Amino acid sequence: METRRPPAGPAALDDLSKAIVEQLQEDGRRSYAAIGKAVGLSEAAVRQRVQRLTDSGVVQIVAVTDPLQVGFRRQAMIGLRCEGDLEDVADALAELPEVDYVVITAGGFDLLVEVVCEDDDHLLEVLNQKIRGLPGVRTTETFVYLRLRKQLYNWGTR
Repeated sequence: METRRPPAGPAALDDLSKAIVEQLQEDGRRSYAAIGKAVGLSEAAVRQRVQRLTDSGVVQIVAVTDPLQVGFRRQAMIGLRCEGDLEDVADALAELPEVDYVVITAGGFDLLVEVVCEDDDHLLEVLNQKIRGLPGVRTTETFVYLRLRKQLYNWGTR
């Protein structure tokens, strides 16, 4: 998966593509026929549009799991203060298998990174051996998740 993204900005989506995205956000398993019925397109037209949306990187269709139920008992958000090229550090972090989210920020931290680990020992290993040793990382601050209360991906389109 490519880690660098184009500069932020709204994608040029027409109203039908936005409606398709919203249908998929409600239920990523919804059939092309059901989506077509909801948005007024044929199944084939929906299939083509979804393919274009996925090929262009506008949409990913994935299974979102509860980490606890699949053996990952420790999640954390890690704030990093860095020196040098932030994109180089962000790209190196994005390559780590335990990292599922990397964002360059403004404010108290240069980067925020979410990690999913098997347990506290695994988190310590990731912090000590993988993250803190990266060139450009000056300091880290770890925010351990105690309980996940909300995680949704259905914010719609603009």
